[in-house]
Amino acid sequence: MPPMPLHLRAQASAARALLKLPRPVLVGLSGGRRVERDGCVLDEQFQFMLSLAERLGRGLANADATLAERRVAMDHDAILFAPIAPALESVRDERVSEHVTARVYRPHGLPKPAPALVYLHGGGFVVGSLDSHDPVCRALAHEARCLVISVDYRLAPEHPFPAAADDATEAFRWVIAHAARLGVDPKRVAVGGDSAGGNLAAVVALDTRDDPHPPCFQALIYPAVDQTRSFPSLKIMERGFLLDRATIDWFLEQYSPDPSNWDKPRASPWFADVKSVAPALVQTAGFDPLRDEGEAYAVKLREAGVAVSSKRYPSMVHGYISTTGSIVAAREAWGDLVAALRGALR
Repeated sequence: MPPMPLHLRAQASAARALLKLPRPVLVGLSGGRRVERDGCVLDEQFQFMLSLAERLGRGLANADATLAERRVAMDHDAILFAPIAPALESVRDERVSEHVTARVYRPHGLPKPAPALVYLHGGGFVVGSLDSHDPVCRALAHEARCLVISVDYRLAPEHPFPAAADDATEAFRWVIAHAARLGVDPKRVAVGGDSAGGNLAAVVALDTRDDPHPPCFQALIYPAVDQTRSFPSLKIMERGFLLDRATIDWFLEQYSPDPSNWDKPRASPWFADVKSVAPALVQTAGFDPLRDEGEAYAVKLREAGVAVSSKRYPSMVHGYISTTGSIVAAREAWGDLVAALRGALR
């Protein structure tokens, strides 16, 4: 993971220190009143973090930034409040194919063959990388006691739909095919991801459900599953909570410029026949434009006979998976994710 620029390290250190202030003080620094929307009350630490990001001109909603600037900003911003990365036995990059690489994280003391999680990072199919989610993957490997294989799938607009979906499924099948060399138990390989990565994890579960070794579990963290953008929370949480509607629209203009693709199951798992896919964990955030589609997908899975554990974290915003180093309330969702993975991979 490349070093963070000095000025960002200073900003992160100052912000982490400020986030430890008493919650009434944080609310005062953020405008003086708590934020409520659609029956949810925003966590005070998140309220201050969003206010600070707006003042500094940072975050996904910076419409003036170039594509290259957005990608650099994502790589840096995603680690500002991330969990502290523990020491692992090994971290190495592997070539999956001509256009796909993966980073393999192995914690200390893991027996062989071991369970594994194939992880797909978020970023709207346009930004995000192995580096943006490096702390998350390190912490997951350490706490869930499994290998984590993070996939560097191709990004749009250079590689529009279905490139990312193809790469995600190819990477999962590569892990199964190379299980012996990787020290992986092919019967205990889960797939997971956040946001766009949650979309891709759901696609992998759909694509591989009839394979000899399909995923044993799918962890969908505030997943984007409906590119038609038809659920109410997109309007209710349209702007002001890290991820906004304009940014979602821009992401999908890059990834799926042809509207005829929007309701295809590999673009929008919401439109898929989901029978016989892997058991699932679905997490959603109260202050997330993607909240309602994720929750509807959990209901759809359950109605199709799939074992599902789903939970809304009402005070959270989109992206909380990368904030557990500083946002106390985000650690509940993190703990639930780790517990679910441990249970599924035993």
